[in-house]
Amino acid sequence: MVSLADVRALALTLPRTTEAFVRGRVKFRVGRIVYLSFARDETLMGFAFPKEERVWLVGTEPEKFLMPRESDLRYNWVVVRLAAIDQDEMRGLVIDAWSMVVPKSVSAAYVESG
Repeated sequence: MVSLADVRALALTLPRTTEAFVRGRVKFRVGRIVYLSFARDETLMGFAFPKEERVWLVGTEPEKFLMPRESDLRYNWVVVRLAAIDQDEMRGLVIDAWSMVVPKSVSAAYVESG
C-alpha cells in the first residue's frame, strides 16, 4: 500500500515542486498549479491526468480509479485509491502528473538524469 509519506518522498525530489496544506488537504504543486492532492483521510489521491483519457482510465480499472468530483470535471484530473496501487505505479502516476505542469524542457531534463 502507498502512503502520503511515500508520495511526499518522491514528489519533493521533482524540480519546482512545493508542498502546501490547503483547507485540510495536502497538495503538491508547481507554482500555483496543483498536480497532486490528497483526501483528508489520505486514502485517495487526485492527480493531473488528461481529461480526454480519464473515462477510459476509470472504465478499465474502476476498482482503482475514480472520476473527480463534479466541480473538478473541468480540470485535467482523476483520482486513485492509494490502497490499490504499488510503489512503481505510484511513481509513474506522480511523475506523469508533474510532467503535465512543468515546461517540457524541465521534464525532459529530469527523465534524462534519472
